[in-house]
Amino acid sequence: MLNPKIQEAFNKQINAELFSEYLYLSMAAYFEAEGFKGMAQWMRMQADEERMHALKFYDYIYDRNGRVTLTQIEAPKTQWNSPLDAFEDAYKHEQKVSGLINELSNLALSEKDHMAHQFLEWFAGEQVEEESAALTIVDQLKLVGDHGMALYMIDQQLGQRQPPAAPGAT
Repeated sequence: MLNPKIQEAFNKQINAELFSEYLYLSMAAYFEAEGFKGMAQWMRMQADEERMHALKFYDYIYDRNGRVTLTQIEAPKTQWNSPLDAFEDAYKHEQKVSGLINELSNLALSEKDHMAHQFLEWFAGEQVEEESAALTIVDQLKLVGDHGMALYMIDQQLGQRQPPAAPGAT
């Protein structure tokens, strides 16, 4: 049986992950409107990952005989001043999510729920990757500034992002 405090916290994390999906989809819409199809593709893939994260928490709660309770998702920001502005927000958001995962890990340890803590270890590693990816793009965008050809090249590069292979696929 899932500890009630862990269940409540994991339900809140489902909402946070779904907000992340919604935020990245909003960023994708912004990039589409601005003509950055590659950046839009990158953000759509990021939104898909966030939905997968929410479903991992969802499944874990039920695997531990808990109950999922979905709540209202906050509306995301819809406009940015530049691609750099959007990716800086993405990086800040990933830092925030890393903090949430750290808080969940601390809760799991304080509640002596080692299974929940082990489950969260995957998310801790994932957050290192998420922050690094966003920061790399921020650094690239800072480097190129407003140079159109360089922005075009970054847009093309980001548009090559593909969804991860399904588990067990060869």
